[in-house]
Amino acid sequence: MVTKKLEIGVSGMTCAACVRRVENFLKKGEGISDVTVNLATESATLLYDPSLADADAIKNLVADSGYKPFDLKVSGEDEAERRGKEQKTALIKFLLAFALTAPVMVIAMAETIAGEAFFPYPFGLVVQFALTAPVLFWVGSQFYIGAFKALKSFTADMNTLVAVGTFSAFGYSTVATFAPNLISVGEGLPPVYFETAAMIITLILFGKYLEIRAKGRASLAIMRLMDLNPKMARVIKDGNETEVAVAEVRIGDIVVVRPGEALPVDGIIVRGLSSVNESMVTGESMPVEKKTGDKVIGGSINGTGAFEFRATGVGAQTVLAQIVRLVREAQGSKAPAQKLADVIASYFVPIVILIACATFFVWYTMGPEPEFIHALVSFVAVLIIACPCALGLATPTAIMVGTGKGAEHGVLIKNSEALENASRINTVVLDKTGTVTTGKPQVTMIYANDGSSTVDLLRLTAAVEKRSEHPLAYAVVNEAKERGIDVPEALDFKSTTGAGACALVEGCEVVIGTGKLMESRGVDLVNLHKAVAKITERAETPLYVSKNGVCAGVIAVGDSVKHDSANAVEALHKMGMEVIMITGDNKATAQAVADRVGIEKVLAEVMPNAKVNAIKKLQIEGRVVAMVGDGINDAPSLAQADVGFAIGAGTDIAKEASDITLMTGSLMGVVTAFRLGSATLKTIKQNLFW
Repeated sequence: MVTKKLEIGVSGMTCAACVRRVENFLKKGEGISDVTVNLATESATLLYDPSLADADAIKNLVADSGYKPFDLKVSGEDEAERRGKEQKTALIKFLLAFALTAPVMVIAMAETIAGEAFFPYPFGLVVQFALTAPVLFWVGSQFYIGAFKALKSFTADMNTLVAVGTFSAFGYSTVATFAPNLISVGEGLPPVYFETAAMIITLILFGKYLEIRAKGRASLAIMRLMDLNPKMARVIKDGNETEVAVAEVRIGDIVVVRPGEALPVDGIIVRGLSSVNESMVTGESMPVEKKTGDKVIGGSINGTGAFEFRATGVGAQTVLAQIVRLVREAQGSKAPAQKLADVIASYFVPIVILIACATFFVWYTMGPEPEFIHALVSFVAVLIIACPCALGLATPTAIMVGTGKGAEHGVLIKNSEALENASRINTVVLDKTGTVTTGKPQVTMIYANDGSSTVDLLRLTAAVEKRSEHPLAYAVVNEAKERGIDVPEALDFKSTTGAGACALVEGCEVVIGTGKLMESRGVDLVNLHKAVAKITERAETPLYVSKNGVCAGVIAVGDSVKHDSANAVEALHKMGMEVIMITGDNKATAQAVADRVGIEKVLAEVMPNAKVNAIKKLQIEGRVVAMVGDGINDAPSLAQADVGFAIGAGTDIAKEASDITLMTGSLMGVVTAFRLGSATLKTIKQNLFW
């Protein structure tokens, strides 16, 4: 049997019960198998037999389940537009509900606060009825529709609780307004609860708006990844350079890349030299020197050289497209756990209804006359008191305080699932560059060989490097600037891609570059062996400097460890957590950094798909995993982890794929989040219990 894979969007799902409902309807379809519905990405993925079903039939099944199917867009702009409309609709609903609820609250509370009614009886009650009805049955109709869907599936969720509570309060209040004699017991008029019903709907609509907004931000991770590649490419056809759309590039085409441009597709260099920034894949800030025969990756940024390469991966075959797929799949596999309030509601609602029915029966059979009125009033009283004010607010109020406290400490928490999971973490996986380290090349050591001062060596080196566009050159120039050194002008500047540069500075020929460049010029480097050994041990890059053909010294450039990384790792160890470092960098560099901060387990030279697999493997072993990263290459792993932490100074894509953002960039924020998660979850459970 030949099967096809289909992924379609499903809008309108709000909880785990919705997911089960859509899955059950799709599984009933003829020729459909392996159905997975994802609440987080609002999508359904399945296999189907084209001879028995097609895309339209599958969409009809989704519609039959009570939800709206839509095509998943490839364009980030289209997806952003759809998300924007959804968020705008949610905001309008909340504002309408608020506008109608505010006067109901004023009228209902006037007598209590001011000592006299806002309107004479019964006009005030009629106004409250007129304003509350549209809040429930127009603006808040989604909760009643959701409750009806849950009833058809023989389940109960927050929609059920909201619908039962608000409708009971509204129905009882309506009778109390228009036919009070039917339910009055003893002297006086029966009370009304219009403001309770309206306010519950309004508060929950506000929560839904915040939820949709957060969900929209999460989807931006995928949208921005989609838009990273350039839209056009220069391809050599019949000996001429022609600009074509990237979608038209085919495997085997020769593509031309100029300095500073993003590569449109994957390939292998056939002519030219350059340095390429591949941080989007490896996460490493240091550029990679590329020559003929080397692989290059679409979306990475070319340095100062120009080259031609043969396309080997286009469209869905590129590394960037695979990262997009990994992020989408990771977000799907990490669909948020069913909210604790939903779990309680699934038991709470049926129990409350049974208690209400039992109350009615006891009052009707054993109560005073009029038996039916006493029984009915008591029945409704149980439903109204069980109204989800406390249950609905128990979680959000604790989350509000928890997220507020986190923000005070530079820890921005997106949702309650992140806080809940943070309290259960036992394994922390740290990216290296930009997370444990600063992520920027910096001068870490200066060794002068010829008796001159280190300041003079830095001054001459910065004069040459000021004319260069190499990232290591920026590190040297920045160091001179931070020290307040007056850098002279360099003349007759020449650069050799992948080797170094030279220029005339104050009448002297100053050459900067690799050991091979110095050896080719006959420069004796024997006096630098000890200094270079120390640099190599720290996994840093040595920049050799010669002056008029004589060795002047060496400058080490590397990615320095953040000042509090070691303290954070020690604090995590004390909390009983295993700390693992994972990086695309080489083993020597990774181990050197790990040793300096006290991390014992290191996974080096790991590509994005392997990072995700490493996280999955830990989860299969029963670990609850937190991932901390900052780069595009970390996005799939951040989405896959039970809790993803993004460094505030990192890429937008990493922040949007994560659950928690560390605005200060300090790893101590991870420790703060774990402690905050434990305290918040404890408070939520206490609230729900009471």
